[in-house]
Amino acid sequence: MLYSLLYKMHEWFSPLNVFRYITFRTALAVITAMLITFILGPSIIKRLRRFSVTQHIRDDGPQTHLGKTGTPTMGGVLIIISILITVLLWGDLTNAYIWVMSFSIVGFGAIGFIDDYLKIIKKDSKGLRACYKFGAQILIALMIGMFLYMNPKDPFSAVLSVPFFKKWLFDLGWFYIPFSVVVIVGSSNAVNLTDGIDGLAIGLVGIAVLATGILVYISGNFKFSQYLQVLYLPGTGELTVLCGAMLGASLGFLWYNSYPADVFMGDVGSLSLGGSLGTLAVITKHEIVLAVVGGIFVIETLSVVLQVSSFKLTGKRIFRMAPIHHHFELKGWPEPKVIVRFWIVGIMLALLSLATLKLR
Repeated sequence: MLYSLLYKMHEWFSPLNVFRYITFRTALAVITAMLITFILGPSIIKRLRRFSVTQHIRDDGPQTHLGKTGTPTMGGVLIIISILITVLLWGDLTNAYIWVMSFSIVGFGAIGFIDDYLKIIKKDSKGLRACYKFGAQILIALMIGMFLYMNPKDPFSAVLSVPFFKKWLFDLGWFYIPFSVVVIVGSSNAVNLTDGIDGLAIGLVGIAVLATGILVYISGNFKFSQYLQVLYLPGTGELTVLCGAMLGASLGFLWYNSYPADVFMGDVGSLSLGGSLGTLAVITKHEIVLAVVGGIFVIETLSVVLQVSSFKLTGKRIFRMAPIHHHFELKGWPEPKVIVRFWIVGIMLALLSLATLKLR
């Protein structure tokens, strides 16, 4: 909106020509999203506390978490607002991918909002029934997958690329649609499972979206994509601005969510951010790279799967508690140490994902 207005005026005032550069608008997006989060954060947290939108802490979890009872949740609303306003200001609204990503953010955010509303405000501990929750997630992901598959402007709409191998391109045909659903829904729930201690998930999202933003920019730039031998996907470069908005919103929210947290993001935030990361990966054909850059999310999910499977098959648990970050807490690691060490591993995995650009 603001981008279109300012750029149209560059013919009368040449310095405004700078707005045509994606990198410049991405920097503005990071700053804008952070400022919006900083400005709106205190008032939203105050209102959440006033309306008793507070987190219920499980009795069977780490005992150190019992002191968090009464902390406001559903702070993900702040993240979504910050991202959407920033994209409206600095994004090219004629770009179809911007609208696909916005649909993903709002759609998965709405599912999380309903789930949080039922659990917290309606005092229904079960929240949204699993069949409805996953059904809605699958429906949104299916709509995104079908749109991308039928997109005439994408010459690689059904292609799966394999990192480290420049010529390994597999045309999945119509099977790409269910594959994209698995990636998007899986990513959404993986972030949701990771959101268990202060600042852990939002910090990892910030790391992942930074690395993903670099990959997105390269995929949408003809010269860089040719040099690095990655798929050139016209129009996807504009999503770098959205990645900047996500990064800024994540950093801004981390200000309030860092240990000890003033607010939790809730399902409205975790499902939305996870779904958007999965959608980004599907649009830019970096689905496998997503499993690397979001390696901690994958490990957290696998720990839950292994824990549940082991208990059902043998009656024994592999970990003291799942997801795995709780296992380390119960082993005696202080919560801040778990958070920082997981961030360190997340940074290493993000760097490894960027290394795939040269090792081809």
